[in-house]
Amino acid sequence: NMPSIMKKLGLIQFFSWFAFFIMWSLATPALTEHVFQSPAPEIKFYDLNNENDVKKFELNNKKYQDAADLVGSYMGTYGLSSMAFALVLTFYTSRKNLNRKHTHMISLLIGGIGFIIMKYIPDHNWLTLSFIFIGISWGSILSMPYAMLSSSINENQMGLYMGLFNMFIVFPQIVAALGGANFLYKILGDQSINAMTLAGICLFIAGLCNLLITDKKVISYESN
Repeated sequence: NMPSIMKKLGLIQFFSWFAFFIMWSLATPALTEHVFQSPAPEIKFYDLNNENDVKKFELNNKKYQDAADLVGSYMGTYGLSSMAFALVLTFYTSRKNLNRKHTHMISLLIGGIGFIIMKYIPDHNWLTLSFIFIGISWGSILSMPYAMLSSSINENQMGLYMGLFNMFIVFPQIVAALGGANFLYKILGDQSINAMTLAGICLFIAGLCNLLITDKKVISYESN
């Protein structure tokens, strides 16, 4: 008896959370290797009985650790931009009507662009822009699906359906963690940066899935 709108939103949520799980688990190896040119050194390629190899390993490991720290700093940007985006939405909806469907779709597409351009940026400073775009999609993911769902279900069953709706957050992460993320990104190529490209593709799919939503009561939010 699950409402049809919940199924459609569940599809959007699946691809959205799949994309973000990829980022949380694979962004550091992908970006340290591709953007910073400092992949994690594999100890099996070094002779630890050789002083020169030991120094080389320590140097490369330090470069990797420094790059990983910078990746973590850049990732903090998406949290700040999502907060800023949420504030903008709050002020906007207090004065004007909002099309939730189009807002969520555009936000997810912007996030998808943020992931995909990581493969083509000339230097790591551009990661700030990438994660600002990703933060916009994150801010929308944490609000718009729930706002659309709450407009489509009986308020007496709100707790039940909101609880069930969380399975659309957990399920894609289970699929990704069990190998789905690694398997799919390697279809695009062996380079680890392709994981970020896959995340971008997933957000594009999630964004376009908003076109399945046609209920006007779900789509529109009218300010008081």
